[in-house]
Parts: sequence; structure tokens; C-alpha cells
Amino acid sequence: MYKIYINGRPLFLANTHEAGGVPSADDTNIVTRYMGNSRLLLSYMDMLEKNLRFDSVTVYSDDVEKLFRDFAGQFKIIEAAGGVVYNTEGEVLLIFKRDHWDLPKGKIDHGERREDAAVREVLEETGLSSAELGDFLGVTYHTYRDHKGRRILKYTYWYRMKAEKEALIPQEEEEIEHAEWHAPKAFLESKPVVYGNIRDLLLKEVNGGLGQPAK
Repeated sequence: MYKIYINGRPLFLANTHEAGGVPSADDTNIVTRYMGNSRLLLSYMDMLEKNLRFDSVTVYSDDVEKLFRDFAGQFKIIEAAGGVVYNTEGEVLLIFKRDHWDLPKGKIDHGERREDAAVREVLEETGLSSAELGDFLGVTYHTYRDHKGRRILKYTYWYRMKAEKEALIPQEEEEIEHAEWHAPKAFLESKPVVYGNIRDLLLKEVNGGLGQPAK
């Protein structure tokens, strides 16, 4: 199953047998079978982009990989990488920018390895002197429009990392206001203003990799 955030709300692309694991159809959650017309996917994107009435859209198909390819074909793809960085006290490194809490991440440079980009972005955005690369955690997806109005689908590749607890220097040129260490469970329980894909990733970490997708 793919979960793509559009305007802060999820679009699920699921296999037919996975459709039961996503929000049920009701007045605010749409569930529909994909019949192969990729242009119709744009209408579902518009529902989440322009209409705050809907909490989620689920599109399902017997071939979810083709469904995802058809969906991604409507966008310009940008790839990024970032880190869930732990210190020796089990705290996670978080940044605050544009009125939301986030994890350090950024675009992958041409020819750069994903792992190298993840570490580089963590160091640049937080002022850490070093970070030890760990396990690959997975990919998150979200969409936005660039300054020309083009639809962008961003893939972000996430890695677990370790670092010493040290003074942090937020990268001002990236509009980062704060870089702070937080206990992940307490952070989530405080109900912070955080992007959905970041919340999902932290929830999965708190639950030992068994977190359920946030609704």
C-alpha cells in the first residue's frame, strides 16, 4: 500500500485485499476502485487539494504497482533523504520550520547516494558535527505545487542515525527556527503541529516498527 499526503491529508493507493485496512467510505472518506483511467486520478487529487471536506481518498486496484506508476506519471518527481537521529538518551532530533515540526531532510544532489544525502542534510540543517548512519526505515510521499504551479511528488528516503547530544545550530537559510532533542513518545503525546508523514514515521518508531498509519 502507498500512502501519499496531499494538502496534509492521505491518499491511499492499495491492492484490492488491502482496501479493508484503510478508512471506510463515508461522507468524508472516499473509497473507489481504479478502472485504469489515469486522468481520473487528478480529480481525486483535486478533492484533497481544494476541498477540506474530505479526510482521505482510497483508490484500490488488483495491480497496485501499475496504479502507483499511473499516479506518479501525473507529477514531476523529486527525491530527498533524511534522518531519524537518536542521541544516547533516546531522544530524537527535530526541527521547526514554516510553523510545523519536522525531521531534517533535503533534496538528493545529482549523482549523490541516498545515504550520503541523508547524513549531509542532517548535519547541514541542525549543526551536528557528525551522525552515524543506521538502518533504512522506508519512504514517505507527499505532493505540492512549485512556484510555477506544477505538481510535484516528493519521495523521501529515511534512515535511522545515532549522534552525540550536542549544541545545535538551525540552518537559517532553510528557514529553520529551532533544532531540538525530544523524547519521541512524549513529543507525540503533546499533540504538536507536525506533518502527517513525519507523525507516521515517529509513531512507527515509538511502537517498535509496528505503528499503524495515522488517520
